[in-house]
Amino acid sequence: MQHGIFVAPFGDLADPHRLMDLGRAVEESGWDGLFLWDHVLRPETNEIIDTWIALAALATATTRVRLGPMVTPIPRRRPIKLAREVLTVDLLSQGRLTVGVGSGVDTGGELTRFDEVVDPRARGARLDEGIGLLARLLEGDTVAHIGEHFTVDGVSLEPRPAQLPRPPIWCAARGTAMKPVRRAARFEGMFPIELDADTFRRALDEVAALRGDLDGFDVCVRTGHDGEIPHFAHEGATWILRAFPPVVDLGHLFDVVVHGPPR
Repeated sequence: MQHGIFVAPFGDLADPHRLMDLGRAVEESGWDGLFLWDHVLRPETNEIIDTWIALAALATATTRVRLGPMVTPIPRRRPIKLAREVLTVDLLSQGRLTVGVGSGVDTGGELTRFDEVVDPRARGARLDEGIGLLARLLEGDTVAHIGEHFTVDGVSLEPRPAQLPRPPIWCAARGTAMKPVRRAARFEGMFPIELDADTFRRALDEVAALRGDLDGFDVCVRTGHDGEIPHFAHEGATWILRAFPPVVDLGHLFDVVVHGPPR
């Protein structure tokens, strides 16, 4: 079991230097990873910094911990721009990037207020098409694709990432829906939220049935904001992320971090 810190780059953490201080504290205190929310608007605060630029800063401030967005919404991104960001942060971190992806939410109006796609089915279709393109670009393919949502006309990505054939991809899954679980089974990991013990077991069974087993597949479960680990996590989780509220009290956050993970 590996343990990470999961925070939003909002409020007092909407400061790259403070976030770099956090990254150093996470690493020095024995945690295995630091993962960031990825949003452009939220109802809690308008103090928000860009997650991918923040990850680049964290890559220079740390040497060991795993880093990544949890999760980047592909439907409101352009695949080539995201692929270049993934490649750059993976090289900058010397192969410590995990790419969390999902379909996004409109909680703060970050879809509706920019005329992005809102319909969940349409976002799911864009995610499926976009994640396939992202993976192929990162794996070094010359991609020629004319799809329903994206077009790529004979493009390859260079240089190669530090992690070959590409950085691992974890897919978000929510509640009882099995389609996101089946999507995750095609890649390297799953980040399930809003689930109970029965739903968790069902999701793991689905992944195992599709892959043959769970070997090499990461299952990342977050705690409550109080730090309580879901009782079912020991049944198959490989990562536990200590979660915090969107706008966090820095004193409390650093106190939790410096005490280290619950080994």
